[in-house]
Amino acid sequence: MSTRSPERLLASETRGAAALALPAALGAGFLDLAEVVGGMGVLLGRILARSFPPRLDGLELKRNLYKMAFKSLPIVVVTALFTGAIMVIQATPIVHRLGAEGLVGWAAGFGTLREIGPLLTALMISGRVGANNTAELGTMVVTEQLDALRVLAIDPISFLVLPRFLGIVLTLFMMTLFADMLALFGAAFASQALVHVTPMSFYRGITSGLLGFGDVANGLIKSVVFGLVIGLASCHFGLATKGGAPGVGRSVNATVVASAAGIFVLDYLVSFLLG
Repeated sequence: MSTRSPERLLASETRGAAALALPAALGAGFLDLAEVVGGMGVLLGRILARSFPPRLDGLELKRNLYKMAFKSLPIVVVTALFTGAIMVIQATPIVHRLGAEGLVGWAAGFGTLREIGPLLTALMISGRVGANNTAELGTMVVTEQLDALRVLAIDPISFLVLPRFLGIVLTLFMMTLFADMLALFGAAFASQALVHVTPMSFYRGITSGLLGFGDVANGLIKSVVFGLVIGLASCHFGLATKGGAPGVGRSVNATVVASAAGIFVLDYLVSFLLG
């Protein structure tokens, strides 16, 4: 009867542990993802339960809309104007090659209204509004302010979460609509400087029938979907904060990552469904 040396036993155990490392990591990642998605689903259900009939603080909603929408105007203005100009720069070589300067309005407007406008606006709002919302809720959690609200018989979901969630969705919808108009404005003047197409000819290319209401609606539907993702992610990670001040930082980081990933995944799905 042969016996194995301790060295061979140790080497065998090491190889076995290495072989199981990858499946263990994949399983842990899947469980973490399931926990996050499940937590967002539960939070969405609690929000919807308080939305029909609506049970929210109207003053808190107005305060959040001012903080989220009005104070986001500078970054949205800059982003939208340069987005329109960039779309013209990208379309200029093809327009010159085909000799179709009259289509520069359609070329810039199509990509801006359907894709680039809502996508970049969502990323800006996610970085500014979503992260700030998570930090505020996370700070309230670690300082036990939410527990104090419960002691006072005040529902934190109705008083804090629902107004912030609706504020983010409404903010992204309004900012996308505003960004689309500004992007086309910037694109019109960029086309005059780069392609020598007057703003009148540029807007005629947009309204000549190649672009329709469906293209605008496509981008606006995406903005609502993106707003739902950002609102859910920021509120979920804010309420799930633990570990003091370092935990707030981890929650903010998780919100930015989850929101960006969710935006790109849902952008693909919505684009596929709407065509």
